[in-house]
Amino acid sequence: MAEITLDGQKVEIADGSMVMHAAEKAGTYIPHFCYHKKLSIAANCRMCLVDVEKAPKPMPACATPVTNGMVVHTRSDKAIKAQQSVMEFLLINHPLDCPICDQGGECQLQDLAVGYGGSSSRYEEEKRVVLHKDVGPLISMEEMSRCIHCTRCVRFGQEVAGVMELGMIHRGEHSEITTVLGDTVDSEVSGNMIDLCPVGALTSKPFRYTARNWELSRRKSVAPHDASGANLIVQVKNNRVMRVLPLENEAVNECWLADRDRFSYEALNSDQRLTAPMLKQGGEWKQVDWQTALEYVANGLKQIRGDHGAGAIGLLASPHSTVEELFLAGQLVRGLGSENIDYRLRNAQFTASEGVRWLGTSIASLSELQRVLVVGSNLRKDHPLFALRVRAAQRKGAQVSRIHDVDHDWAMPIASSVTVPAGQWAQALADVAVAVAQAQGKSAPAQGNATDAAKTIAASLASGERKAILLGNAATHHANAASLLALAQWIGEATGASVGFLTEAANTVGAQLVNALPGQDGLNAAQMLSGGLKAAILLNTEPEFDSAAGAAAKEALGKADMVVTLSPFVSNLEFSDVLLPIAPWTETPGTFVNAEGRVQSFHAVVKPLGDTRPAWKVLRVLGNLLGLQGFDFESSNEVLAAARGADGKDQAMVQGGKLSNRTSASIDLSAGAGTPAAAAIYQLDPIVRRAESLQLTADGQAGLTEAQRAMRAARREEVPA
Repeated sequence: MAEITLDGQKVEIADGSMVMHAAEKAGTYIPHFCYHKKLSIAANCRMCLVDVEKAPKPMPACATPVTNGMVVHTRSDKAIKAQQSVMEFLLINHPLDCPICDQGGECQLQDLAVGYGGSSSRYEEEKRVVLHKDVGPLISMEEMSRCIHCTRCVRFGQEVAGVMELGMIHRGEHSEITTVLGDTVDSEVSGNMIDLCPVGALTSKPFRYTARNWELSRRKSVAPHDASGANLIVQVKNNRVMRVLPLENEAVNECWLADRDRFSYEALNSDQRLTAPMLKQGGEWKQVDWQTALEYVANGLKQIRGDHGAGAIGLLASPHSTVEELFLAGQLVRGLGSENIDYRLRNAQFTASEGVRWLGTSIASLSELQRVLVVGSNLRKDHPLFALRVRAAQRKGAQVSRIHDVDHDWAMPIASSVTVPAGQWAQALADVAVAVAQAQGKSAPAQGNATDAAKTIAASLASGERKAILLGNAATHHANAASLLALAQWIGEATGASVGFLTEAANTVGAQLVNALPGQDGLNAAQMLSGGLKAAILLNTEPEFDSAAGAAAKEALGKADMVVTLSPFVSNLEFSDVLLPIAPWTETPGTFVNAEGRVQSFHAVVKPLGDTRPAWKVLRVLGNLLGLQGFDFESSNEVLAAARGADGKDQAMVQGGKLSNRTSASIDLSAGAGTPAAAAIYQLDPIVRRAESLQLTADGQAGLTEAQRAMRAARREEVPA
């Protein structure tokens, strides 16, 4: 530790720290642009110049290491004059367009210019102009004359995202930030560059010119897509979501956000929203009131139960639904006497779990891993924020290995990669187990061949201290998922690695905790989607796109006597009989449980659109109309308390050993043919599929099926240019 004097205050800080770190610890603000706590030090803006005693000139606080006994003045005349001089240089070529700049009101340059800028400029020369660049549908680079060359965006790409898509070319006043890999910025976390930009050079293209910063209300929420459970700030104007930004939480998403969570709000304001209940009568859709729609559903369920038995009724739920919604969905189905409820729409195998499947470790610990084996996952696209943490671990020296059917670019060095068809993943894991067993003199759990790649992975897992085996979406949905877990469990126990699942959706863990799963005699999702139902209730899901059955789901559900769709969007029109408009995550209170088992509740940030109602209220009233017990909840908090159990504690759902990846399943290396139904990055759920800007990205276009391309083309022809 070193002790320095900062503005007369003694500060003790670790050796190797910079003056800026000591100032942060002491609560002293030093003006800066290029410095960011998550990025490397560049020291190129010079705004943080401070007066260090015995130094011949002002020194940059972000790049000056502390030494014992150092005396630093951040507010002396010498320091302030240096900072004012830097500000004058920064403003020489900066355009005077604050009134029309999208960054106005939240611009670091604007704020610091008030404190350190002059009232007038000494320069009369013409300002330079930098031509605008079109880098895709998410980031606007139309005003690059505003750029102050802090290089935050460049360093983010290099160090965090793993792909240097932006770089600086030329020198001096001719310097400019531009694309260096291609014409567009295609990273799945590119929106973070907008947050990092301290001026109005990089702005959000979907948000551009729609609202001013000071007009927006700010409300906390939780991301509704993948299993990271990223914390959000949702910004609202006139009861409309205008922008979504990250809320810093070091244990969950740090200060980053995936583009999927940042830009998907566009769907909430789209013309595809369902705003009133609808019934299909004589082949035509007609709007009705809630009472009529719910009575129609209740009477239909009663009649089908009477004619065919309760086993003919089933509910298919999206794991992106809230804990409250999934809990009441289970209560409704079981109250009718059926055990047909399932959230595992993309699964090919439905072996009963011995516990709630989860990450097996904390999210934060992914950044500190030394050895990682990922099975059946396109990590970078399936779980962008988890990939950032694994990439951070790799930059510290971690060895990352994988088994998958495609050699995807993860934007990080891969120590060993086994690329084989999905049907051979179990054998590839068995080969690794054999290599581990040979090295340790044990008997292997299955027959295999210790190939060179298997030996490399085994040696990697045998070394190091902090290590994990992570099963991805494709491994979870695999036809031989139980064997994959059993093999991973054996390897984990032999090498001391944790074993966990990179769970697919925002509430995959929560769905298990509230038992949104078929009972002993219940039908699983595949059985329900193969024509096993007379009455189907679809909660937040579009089976054609959300299930392994795909297009076949439409035909199967079309044979049912009644299909009820609860959705925020006009969907499932071909086979549904009733459409009930339910609130998306921004219009309802709810709870998600992320991959590490963290329970996170959130409030509605805007009022429901039109006659939309929160799904928990719809299910509660439907339960009342059916005369079921246990549907007298007055608030979502009461529903959550019931879901948590008798003690009602905040973490009750994840206590008592419920989270477990243990399995006693036998290992079968012969099973598991076929490609698992893993969703593309922007096809994960109904909200993302309707976010126009995300669909226009390279990843969005690559993930479209031929049917979706045709639908989108038809929609574009319907809308006048």
